[in-house]
Amino acid sequence: MSSKQGTYLPPHVLIFPFPAQGHLNSMLNLAQLFCLADFHVTFIVSDFNHSRLLRHSTVPATFSRYPGFQFRTLPDGLPDDHPRAGERVMDITSSVEQVTVPLFKKMMVLENFLASDSRRPVTCFVADGLMSFAADFAQENEIPYIYFRTATASYFWALFCFPQLLQAQQIPFQGKSMDGLVENIPGMEGFLRRRDLPKFYRVDDVNDSILGKVVTVSRQIVRAQAAIFNTCEDLEGLIVAQIQKHVPRVFSIGPIHEQTKTRLTKKNEEASISRTSLWAEDQSCIHWLDTQPPKSVVYVSFGSITLVTREQVLEFWHGLLNSCQRFLWVMRPDMVAGKDGIPKDLIERSKEKGLVVEWAPQEEVLNHPAVGGFLTHSGWNSTLESIAAGVPMVCWPYFGDQMINSRFVSDIWKIGLDIKDTCDRLIIEKAIRDLMEVRKEEFLERAGNMAKLVKKSVSEEGSSYKNLECLIQYIKSLLL
Repeated sequence: MSSKQGTYLPPHVLIFPFPAQGHLNSMLNLAQLFCLADFHVTFIVSDFNHSRLLRHSTVPATFSRYPGFQFRTLPDGLPDDHPRAGERVMDITSSVEQVTVPLFKKMMVLENFLASDSRRPVTCFVADGLMSFAADFAQENEIPYIYFRTATASYFWALFCFPQLLQAQQIPFQGKSMDGLVENIPGMEGFLRRRDLPKFYRVDDVNDSILGKVVTVSRQIVRAQAAIFNTCEDLEGLIVAQIQKHVPRVFSIGPIHEQTKTRLTKKNEEASISRTSLWAEDQSCIHWLDTQPPKSVVYVSFGSITLVTREQVLEFWHGLLNSCQRFLWVMRPDMVAGKDGIPKDLIERSKEKGLVVEWAPQEEVLNHPAVGGFLTHSGWNSTLESIAAGVPMVCWPYFGDQMINSRFVSDIWKIGLDIKDTCDRLIIEKAIRDLMEVRKEEFLERAGNMAKLVKKSVSEEGSSYKNLECLIQYIKSLLL
């Protein structure tokens, strides 16, 4: 409870994210929220990602304001030239298990669970839901374990319900219509199709090793003392209620990036969240947007992990050009699979209607008055940022939670269109025209209403704000 001088020491939260851009985003925001609550925070980050954060993000400047915050860096076990994208993102999982986790455990013991004269040993362990070792580690060392899933609650719930799907012979579903409805996932019976399930489910053998791993880490939640989800009641309240039947404490505190702004404002700090980019952001795109008419630009980004083929790039490009809409397209240098890469003449021929950049300050782009639509891979961070900005979406999901997210966007929240499992220039053109012309006012109105709801959820009277207060009080209670 005290240091040698008898001074009060606040709770000390240990945060361990999966080492990928999308996971770092929300977990660094969570770290900042804990710092704003005057907690001490230790954040585990890979050497590779830490060096990129130092080069390309505002993270060092942001967290320098909080003396109770510290990074601990560990290798992720992969060579620097490993792509860490596409299907090979799964390499990170095995490498972290084999290299990072043993080093982490050794560090914790050698450093007396990160205790010092000015810092108590860790009060609780907030581990990314993909960290399969976390429950055992916390139990062995008698540290309260808080499970944090950075993806949607609905995606988590679809994986958690695997035993019911298996028992009901809902999977495997080869040979069945992909548009048939999936039963036995409470809360999603009436609208979730087979094609909306995570691609992990698209296997012939239900004993598939990758499917087994993702289901196993999802079932670990029952061993946690609490769970955190980056969502809110207006988005996934019914699903969170289902999860609460299996976990003693579930805190839905999202959208976390908006919650952070609210808390910063309350502390009289600048209400701009830390940019956690692992790539250099091209600010020229903001200047370009400044010259465009209101709600006239389609922002195109498939996130930090998605890989596409050269043929798919061409289909998107022709669909965009044929839609006759202005566009801002984020095209990572490593985004296109194969040796051919991005067609050399594509960027030059795009200049009449659009701008292509390697990386963009996404939240700033989505909140720019010139942006009227978002062609997205439906990652949860991107989806939440788009919802909070009131920007309708055309969804082309790649893997993981993106398959379910896109279905919610199109059929539950009705703030966009879902074109999953297709990559055809005619379909892309029609979807963009529908979003930006034919049904523009309808989509903008619904997206605007949804933005108001999620922002209200993180206001002082909102459910997410109150849930974060409860989470903070719960962690403080662990000191008693």
